[in-house]
Amino acid sequence: MNGVLLVNKPAGYTSFDVIAVLRRLCAQKKIGHTGTLDPNAVGVLVVLLGSATRAQDIIPNHDKEYLARFRLGLTTDTLDIWGEVREKTGSSVTRERLEEALNGFRGEISQVPPMYSAVSVNGQRLYDLARKGVEVERKPRRATVYELELLSFDEESQSGELRVKCSKGTYIRTLIDDLGQTLGVGAVMTALNRTMACGYTLDRSLTLDEFREMKKDEIEARLLSCESMFETYPRVTVSDAQARRFSNGGELELKRTAIRNSSLTDGDLFRVSSGDGIFLGLGVKKGENLKIFKLF
Repeated sequence: MNGVLLVNKPAGYTSFDVIAVLRRLCAQKKIGHTGTLDPNAVGVLVVLLGSATRAQDIIPNHDKEYLARFRLGLTTDTLDIWGEVREKTGSSVTRERLEEALNGFRGEISQVPPMYSAVSVNGQRLYDLARKGVEVERKPRRATVYELELLSFDEESQSGELRVKCSKGTYIRTLIDDLGQTLGVGAVMTALNRTMACGYTLDRSLTLDEFREMKKDEIEARLLSCESMFETYPRVTVSDAQARRFSNGGELELKRTAIRNSSLTDGDLFRVSSGDGIFLGLGVKKGENLKIFKLF
């Protein structure tokens, strides 16, 4: 199988657990995903099979969107409700004050990765160190929050829900913890649902139980094409002879393609397809030629 499967990951499963289940169901050795979800989180997990795994490091859109629930007045070692409580404070934050504090978390922000994360420091995963009770210094990282909306907030329970659209590498637990620090009362994440990843949305995803009920050919029918990962790039359709040349590693003269009159810059990427619509791979403009960037 070659392509993309969209899984609505259940709570209690690691991303690796999901891959293990699909590897067995699909009898597939070459399989991976585009971004880890914590075990207690749910939502879109983009799974790559076969030749699609070649795209793992070059997918142009790594933005994510989440629905995140939170509670003020509490801090834990994991920055979420499932960790060990470090402090409980009295909290009486108003919605108006909360909305005002959120203004500081839109746009480009700086975050320190949480200790319970997959980031490596000196060759060791932070979560491995955290489980041993070791805390190390972490360098701040830049992230971008494109949209941040307070969907609900109950002043009595001091709990609510956020919608966050953000760049790759944004830690929602850290965002909520930082928000709590800004308010001076602490905060923890209580639930996380990833509703969009790499341009794919939750409404297109199936649960693991739904996949388990399918036969192998039915799962294969659910595969999205490798090309679907690159829809932000323009497509160029080539002749049969050009398709053979490109597939065999040869470059194409731009003047002999449909993009010969386009205003192009060296480094521009294109989806290259044969006349019958088969996706061949990505081409990159270099001088007067279209060279192979990645074949699929």
